[in-house]
Amino acid sequence: AFRSTGIVKYVRANLDIITGPLRRHLLSKNINKLELMKTLIKPFVYIISALMVLSFASCNDFLDKEPEGKVPEEKVDYTNLSNMYQPVSGVYAKIRTSGLHWVIWEITTIRDQDVFSGQWNGSDYYNLSEYKYNDSFWGINELWMQYYNIIKTANAAIESLDLYAENITNDDDMKTYKQYRGEVMFMRAYAYYRLVQAFGAVTILRDNNQTDLSRSTVNAVYKYALEDLQYGMDNMPRIRPNQSEHKGAVTAFSAAMLAAKIHLNQANYTKVEELTDDIIKNGKFTLYPDFYQLFKIPGKLCDESIFECQMTDFGNGSGDLIDPGEWFTCQGPNNSGSNINGWGDCGILKSFRDWAYERGETVRATTSFLLAGSTTPDGDVIKPQINSAKTDCWNGKAYTPTNQLTPGRTKYGTNNNVRIFRYADVLLMNAEAKIKNGKSGDNPFNEVRRRAKMPELKNVTFEQVIDERRMELVCEWGERYNDLVRTGLAKTELVGWSEDKALLPLPFNQYTQTPDLLKEPKDE
Repeated sequence: AFRSTGIVKYVRANLDIITGPLRRHLLSKNINKLELMKTLIKPFVYIISALMVLSFASCNDFLDKEPEGKVPEEKVDYTNLSNMYQPVSGVYAKIRTSGLHWVIWEITTIRDQDVFSGQWNGSDYYNLSEYKYNDSFWGINELWMQYYNIIKTANAAIESLDLYAENITNDDDMKTYKQYRGEVMFMRAYAYYRLVQAFGAVTILRDNNQTDLSRSTVNAVYKYALEDLQYGMDNMPRIRPNQSEHKGAVTAFSAAMLAAKIHLNQANYTKVEELTDDIIKNGKFTLYPDFYQLFKIPGKLCDESIFECQMTDFGNGSGDLIDPGEWFTCQGPNNSGSNINGWGDCGILKSFRDWAYERGETVRATTSFLLAGSTTPDGDVIKPQINSAKTDCWNGKAYTPTNQLTPGRTKYGTNNNVRIFRYADVLLMNAEAKIKNGKSGDNPFNEVRRRAKMPELKNVTFEQVIDERRMELVCEWGERYNDLVRTGLAKTELVGWSEDKALLPLPFNQYTQTPDLLKEPKDE
């Protein structure tokens, strides 16, 4: 249960999620601030009272709840190997529901040099963009909880797969079991990768019954994740995800790319070059020729995709829908009266757009910048900016044109997939590693630029690769922020940033319930 001393802090931390939708609605009706406060205060009194009652029966500990979708083991027939993929598909579903939570996306991208928070000055979101942290902010706690939900679901899936394995009697089924286990271990490693990016030292949860919740060092967590990924590289097929039996499932090359990204964060360039060379030479990946369509329906699960979260509306204009919640919606422009409409969060700053245009960007600018007061190449009208305090440009990579939506569907982004890892990142990692290792990175670097209709360069430098990553990967999973921190450029590029602000604080709701989290991280 919540400690009584934490109730007020919890309410404050969750005020935005409790009252946010109502507040946004009222503001859209031009209700003045005094009337807004009168409207919010009365129900808030009841909210506080309810929370105080429920606080003694609730818990926010990241180990308290059983993973969603976990089938009680006593009801599963583990001799029926035809059902062995079920626990695996449950982990993919958890990536979609937990890993794509809208607040995680906003927190992950909001500290990028080139992204606008989209929230009012003084909000926890806005403060994050200025590197001012509140450990009671509900979103930080949610990020922690949701990635551990993925880890717990993966742990449970591995337990189930191991029980199926006890009934395997032939080599083919054993090979399939190891492949499936590799897929789950990839997704568990992915969750740790994101947790380390956010918090640094975190708890390694080796099984769901673990009682030691103290944290491990970054190196120890990375070592654990790399072991999972090595298993995946050894046991998953060396094919593209769109060639998988379960189309879109991760493969050995997905594991290799994530391992390369971990090694990149550790500045282990020899290993980065080795892993990315192998993907380039053997994965048969290619850049999707149309950068604009890459992020839209035609680009779903193309030959550039290395890890992609799949959605579908089953081709129907209504009814069943598998989607990422509000992941697209939170990034959509304030464009009421249109299918191209969202919350207006996560905008792209004019300073970045000016930098891009000065470079001569056309293809990537058209794709990435969804500008207020413009008409898109697909004919969707984006209304002029309404509030001068907010952004006038949004993430065009999250834009699905109206003419690509299934007739009858109106929710922003419906039926589009969420791209997580793609081949262009592999090429740029390879270029960076080669340069750091005293070699030429021109070939992989220029392959990315050719697709963007940018002139090829010779004797490419490390700084040029970092700039290319900035343009190619804008608004993709906080890559810019991570690049600046890992290279030491953050101290000069990010206003208000310092070394002690590189990581998010441990969530108040976690360390107050699990004091072991405050212990010095262990190197194991």
